[in-house]
Amino acid sequence: MSAVLDNLTTSIVMVTLVRKLVANYKERWVFAGMIIISANSGGAWSPIGDVTTIMLWIKGTLSSWPLIKSLLLPSFISMALPLLFAMRLIKEQPVTAPAAQKTHEKEFAISRKERKIILVMGVASLLSVPVFKYITSLPPFAGVLTALGVMWIYTEIMYSRLKISESAKNRVTKLIKKIDTATILFFLGILLSVMSLQASGVLGYAGGIMQEKLGNSNLMALAIGVLSSIVDNVPLVAVAMGMFPVGASLGAEFVMDGNFWHLLAYCAGTGGSLLIIGSAAGVVVMGLEKINFGWYFKNISLLALIGYVSGSVVFFLIN
Repeated sequence: MSAVLDNLTTSIVMVTLVRKLVANYKERWVFAGMIIISANSGGAWSPIGDVTTIMLWIKGTLSSWPLIKSLLLPSFISMALPLLFAMRLIKEQPVTAPAAQKTHEKEFAISRKERKIILVMGVASLLSVPVFKYITSLPPFAGVLTALGVMWIYTEIMYSRLKISESAKNRVTKLIKKIDTATILFFLGILLSVMSLQASGVLGYAGGIMQEKLGNSNLMALAIGVLSSIVDNVPLVAVAMGMFPVGASLGAEFVMDGNFWHLLAYCAGTGGSLLIIGSAAGVVVMGLEKINFGWYFKNISLLALIGYVSGSVVFFLIN
């Protein structure tokens, strides 16, 4: 799910579901921890599954299909192994689903069929963005805006046929007003800061020192992944893209779809699971479930580290 939507949305949806199924908050915290790991791992192998992979994809450091082939198995391993160990933390007992509440069509402004059509169109629109970029070679935002236009046209035609009040119509013009502008400005500020450092030559100098001290692109990517559990992964990936230009000047691993960029996408995505504050999904789940930092570090961080290291080993074996 996080590969199609994103890890943040997936975490919110799954935690909301788990809260209705599991009464014991301690066991619910275990499920929430696994949701964080799974959402971050699932977003790492998709070009639209995480902010960092979107940044790398738009920058032209990687393309859709090579990324999927390279990271699908490592991402699965980084999720599956922690899940197997976490099963021992949960007592075996039946989970009772809540009683289904009856709803009537008149409670909704549009019919069930129309809601399903909009859902399918929305998911299909997200999946079509990489295909659109591959066919047209246009930037991904052009595909997103095209998909938005198609949804806009369909909903306008649909609402024109319905005799309902204007306030009950969820038009695109109404939804656009609810965009999280603060987050957009946050990312804009990060990218502008990184571009300033790159233009001044600071990032190039720092990248040279990093190569001299570590001497291995794989170690650099792994280090960035560990740091992403402390510092937000978005600025770290932005800095990495500024330090190391795409091309063969620094080595074959830095060309488009080189091993460094794929490993960076994996490490930045899954490394955020090492600490609950290391990813947007973790911060949101911590707020929803009131999970303590210490509890997560004691019970989940080691599992996340096992998955992180195991997935990295699998990446090196298949690449």
